[in-house]
Amino acid sequence: MNLVDAIRRVREHDDHASLLEAIPYMRTMGIAVVEVERVGERRTLVLEMASGNDHIGNPWLPALHGGVIGAFLENAAIVQLLLDQEDSGTLPKPINVTVDYQRSGRVVATRAAARVTKLGRRVATVHASCWQDDRERPIATLAGHFLMK
Repeated sequence: MNLVDAIRRVREHDDHASLLEAIPYMRTMGIAVVEVERVGERRTLVLEMASGNDHIGNPWLPALHGGVIGAFLENAAIVQLLLDQEDSGTLPKPINVTVDYQRSGRVVATRAAARVTKLGRRVATVHASCWQDDRERPIATLAGHFLMK
């Protein structure tokens, strides 16, 4: 299944598993859509990354690797952009991404959600955060600009 068809299935049928088929990197990282928050017509996807030894960066704590956290946040941003944009058939490309690490991520299931703050014709601005036990205490946040066409 191609990406455009997968996003269409998410919009029309809430078939979030189709994203895993269209974006193999999500499957490799153990990422799945676990919740859809709805406010009016707006939908926000909540992703969850399963814990695993492959994600450990500091084995002495143990703690998640910062690159895994950054990649998870970037995936959350891109998936939300795909859901929010018109069918363009192209994957948003990062222009610049800043990840702020706020605390160590334990090796447990981690959730993330993104919010598109500006969706232009060519560039979009997105903020994302990931958390473990308490959404109000994120382990990291992302601010980024993405090329849309």
